[in-house]
Amino acid sequence: MTERGQRHVQRSACRLALGPSALEWGDGGLTIAIDEWANPVPRRVRGTVRVRPGALTDYVAALDPRSRHRWGPIAPCARVEVCLEQPALRWQGHAYLDSNEGDEPITEAFTTWDWMRAPLPDGSTLVVYDVHGQEEREGRLIGTRFAAAGSASAVELPPRQPLAPTGWRVRRGVRSECPPGPQTTVVRTLEDTPFYARSLVRTRLAGHDVLAMHETLSATRFGSRWVQALLPWRMPRRG
Repeated sequence: MTERGQRHVQRSACRLALGPSALEWGDGGLTIAIDEWANPVPRRVRGTVRVRPGALTDYVAALDPRSRHRWGPIAPCARVEVCLEQPALRWQGHAYLDSNEGDEPITEAFTTWDWMRAPLPDGSTLVVYDVHGQEEREGRLIGTRFAAAGSASAVELPPRQPLAPTGWRVRRGVRSECPPGPQTTVVRTLEDTPFYARSLVRTRLAGHDVLAMHETLSATRFGSRWVQALLPWRMPRRG
């Protein structure tokens, strides 16, 4: 929640400390200790999140034709336990942990992407990346089903359907086996920013009606000057 300079960062084989917060592998999973301030309205965020992987994977997929941007699900089928002191929140449920890395800014390769992950009845997780590159031929569609034991298999995906634009008028879409209608809809938007939105979406994939976590990123909007000027108000910088 805060961008940190080098002197505020410490790293070892199993631990990454960012100022007063830290991530650490051990005791059967990942423990995330949070000690931050929310912005733009100052509010303390403090507590612990524990991620318990069902299995770890070494699966990696390129998001662009030159493999300059890569995505890998570290624990696609997991459980999470959230225990926050401030605000006072406790809950547990299905979880997913992944990683993105790149050799250049995302604005160099992409215009937008829609990402989605959905838990399926057999305990597997279906992940969809619908990427739109700077050039039309550079778009990429990835559909992968991860079994609870960690194995991965490709999934043929249905056509893309538009979803209602976000409050900031960012266009978004979702893959669905249902015809356009109430079966494919945004149930709740959890985060809505000028360039990014995260929502719960109801759709049908792999023969199942699913409630999926969905995100839309507009790299074009992210790279605009007015959005860049807003970022420090949402994510302050230290050191």
